[in-house]
Amino acid sequence: MLNALLPSYFLSHGGGPWPFMRDQNSGRYDKLEASLHDIARQIGVRPTAVLVVTAHWEAPELLISASPRPPMIYDYSGFPAHTYQIRYDAPGSPEVAARVKALLDGAGHPNRLDHERGFDHGTFSLMFPMYPDASMPVVQLSLKHGYDPLTHLEVGRALAPLRGEGVLIIGSGLSYHNLRQFGPAGTTASRRFDAWLRQTMRLPPAQRTAQLLDWEKAPAARQAHPQEDHLLPLMVALGAAEHEAASCVYHEDDFFGALAVSSFRFGDAAAP
Repeated sequence: MLNALLPSYFLSHGGGPWPFMRDQNSGRYDKLEASLHDIARQIGVRPTAVLVVTAHWEAPELLISASPRPPMIYDYSGFPAHTYQIRYDAPGSPEVAARVKALLDGAGHPNRLDHERGFDHGTFSLMFPMYPDASMPVVQLSLKHGYDPLTHLEVGRALAPLRGEGVLIIGSGLSYHNLRQFGPAGTTASRRFDAWLRQTMRLPPAQRTAQLLDWEKAPAARQAHPQEDHLLPLMVALGAAEHEAASCVYHEDDFFGALAVSSFRFGDAAAP
């Protein structure tokens, strides 16, 4: 039986096809992988589908993946040859895609169905550790050009009813995403921004929303996110459970040996 409401998540998804590179990762992703394995336990029930708001897809209007059998998108470069052959063959869900469209239409957000879109690494890098049997239906939602935080918060508000319909909403990004300073050069900025982010999550809901919408005023904000594509999925996850408590479900200060990164859940976990 499903809970009345599933939680929503903002998850840091790591880099490229990392779950398929265990021999090359030397334990670098162990903490992140453990946190993703734990999400099914936290939820306590099996969702009917997952909606992933992915940092790796954006368009002038919101796009919703609607293929019943999504292909793969290898949206990375410089990785081992085998990572361009990997498969995550989860089904899509045209029915859930249509429901997402109806909710966005009702809230006045321009959108359309995309019947060709495949799974990018912002989706399959999370889904493989969470549901490795690839049997969970997955639908993707794009970001909207312009990166307006309020727009994406309002998208999350519009999608909130899905939580009561068995659909798990995941915003997939990375709490620190400055690829030019991805290592020791990013230590200070990542820790300053991450500390602000975790402190903000503990605020009462109205204050939390206000501060997250004004994220550019946070310490080291633009050093942590020169472009905010990997932060904006957080706004959708927040909007879907805006008045509920937030919990940090993953944090480390030594990601890639130097960086502070985190993931968050909005709403209560089902499991004890």
